[in-house]
Amino acid sequence: MKLTNLPQRSCVICRAQKNKNELLRIVKNKDNIVKVDERGKESGRGAYICYNLECLEKAKKSKKIEKSLEITISEEIYSQIENIIKKQSGGDVIG
Repeated sequence: MKLTNLPQRSCVICRAQKNKNELLRIVKNKDNIVKVDERGKESGRGAYICYNLECLEKAKKSKKIEKSLEITISEEIYSQIENIIKKQSGGDVIG
């Protein structure tokens, strides 16, 4: 059986390199609309963040996701990210 290499991506906050499917993708499409891309299939410029509330809090303070995507991110998007992280961790608060 042939082993395939999974694509590696880095969290824009902590710079940890992980498999693409272990990070949450935030994407800005060609119409400058920002979405949370849980499947990792949306087209557009993407930024990745760990499933970790500590990274999310640092992202809000440093605005690194916004800088990476070159657009302002609404509080609604940050709230969606927080809910997804909490759901992924089984409701436990990480960080």
